[in-house]
Amino acid sequence: MSVASLDHAVWRADQMASCQAGVVASGHALLDRELPDGGWPTASLIELLPQQPGIGEMRLLQPALASIAQRRRIVLVQPPHAPQTAAWSGWGLAAERLLWVKTERTADALWSVEQILRNGSCGAVLFWQTHSRPEALRRLHLAAQAGDAMFWLLRPLPNAQDASPSPLRLALQPARGGIAVHVIKRRGPARDTPLFVPLTMPARVSPGAATDDTVIPFNPISIRHAPVDRLAPAVAASRNAASALV
Repeated sequence: MSVASLDHAVWRADQMASCQAGVVASGHALLDRELPDGGWPTASLIELLPQQPGIGEMRLLQPALASIAQRRRIVLVQPPHAPQTAAWSGWGLAAERLLWVKTERTADALWSVEQILRNGSCGAVLFWQTHSRPEALRRLHLAAQAGDAMFWLLRPLPNAQDASPSPLRLALQPARGGIAVHVIKRRGPARDTPLFVPLTMPARVSPGAATDDTVIPFNPISIRHAPVDRLAPAVAASRNAASALV
């Protein structure tokens, strides 16, 4: 076999890799240009590490989720707040395609995610986890590769210091009018500066409102508290009932 015939299978660190599985466009042109093959990879563990919940991470994922929800279900496992179906409907995400899985034990949540990824019943899985052992991350990555679902694992920002089998790791920090994306790991050249991704304003915000793309320096060790992007949709209170599978 000639070297030329293997060229497509060789990844050079100064080049963007090509995903074997499919990709789903993020809906943000600036971000797509920084992702291998121009979108979120399917059948892979994607780590998102927000500085704190509610800084715009769901609005970042909304275009991809809306695309997936047109034909397949979306599963939320251990979200920090109860899903608000009115907000999802306003984003064009049908509530009947949304499943909410809540468990009392971490081991049960990990088992549930692994089974969902392997059985191919859903198009996207979002899993919120505070602490994950390395062997658990490896099992989740293998389970994701066994199916074709989009899989986002959301962990606190300090976990950026830990090793992970995920081929794509992004740290997220709040920025006025959008979100700052730090590329921690990807199959492509290193990026030393954060990427500012503007997010669509909620309808209640005036189109002429001022925006500021100033971001906070990335320092996962010293972070304890962080400002929340007030343009983000309000989090539903726990007393609001939502259609869910528990």
